[in-house]
Amino acid sequence: MKFTKMHGIGNDYIYVNCMDGIGFDPAQTSIQLSDRHFGVGSDGMILICPSDKADFRMRMFNADGSEGKMCGNGVRCFAKYVYCKGLTDKTVITIETLGGIKTAWLTVENGDVTLVRVNMGSPNFSPQLIPVNFTGESMINQPITVGGREWNVTCVSMGNPHCVTFVEDVDGLDLEKIGPKFEHDPIFPERVNTEFVQPVDDTTIKMRVWERGSGETWACGTGACAVAAASILNGVVNQNSVTVKLRGGDLLIEWDRGENVIYMTGTATFVFEGEIALTCVR
Repeated sequence: MKFTKMHGIGNDYIYVNCMDGIGFDPAQTSIQLSDRHFGVGSDGMILICPSDKADFRMRMFNADGSEGKMCGNGVRCFAKYVYCKGLTDKTVITIETLGGIKTAWLTVENGDVTLVRVNMGSPNFSPQLIPVNFTGESMINQPITVGGREWNVTCVSMGNPHCVTFVEDVDGLDLEKIGPKFEHDPIFPERVNTEFVQPVDDTTIKMRVWERGSGETWACGTGACAVAAASILNGVVNQNSVTVKLRGGDLLIEWDRGENVIYMTGTATFVFEGEIALTCVR
């Protein structure tokens, strides 16, 4: 199977052109290829597929084989892939995902896509739709106990579930220990992506993320959107345009409160291409 490895500020996925069909088991292939010792090494795998609702369809699988609804960094790379590989000549494209149809605007310079801006949709704070087991209308700055410690959290869906908590020193956290406790806590019936956030200034925040199914990743686009919305609602920042600093780089997140739409702007990078023999051909 031919593949292309790409990353969006360090959040790396293996991209496979499946416009002519899928001849392998996506879940098992993602597990095989994502292994950083015995495979290609990645946070998961993303398939480029045809769509009858948009220009393309994106299917995203985590490193543990579970299928995710959306990946913000992945959708930017997806948009760059289809343009640079000649699958489209559009600089505004629509992408069908399990988290809804996303529109991407491409900045093209000398034939290369240098930036991608994506309409990430509306943040949803309804506990039933996130989902989170909470009886109120929204779970904003609410205390929960995880790992024997009380945390104040804000829960939001960006097409996938996020739990945001603010800390004084994000670098000092033992994410390998606390991350799985959040992910598998019974309050989150479908598991959860957890963002640990440190305020920097009135327009800037720093975060680390533990993604369900993949562990700590260097970046999470939907997570950055969730963090920006949570930071605005909790008064951590004072503007609707927020710079989110992740381990792999920065994202610009803008929340249009009038339209209730969040836009994400960032880079997408080709790493390498190759071929690999699969053990899970259909």
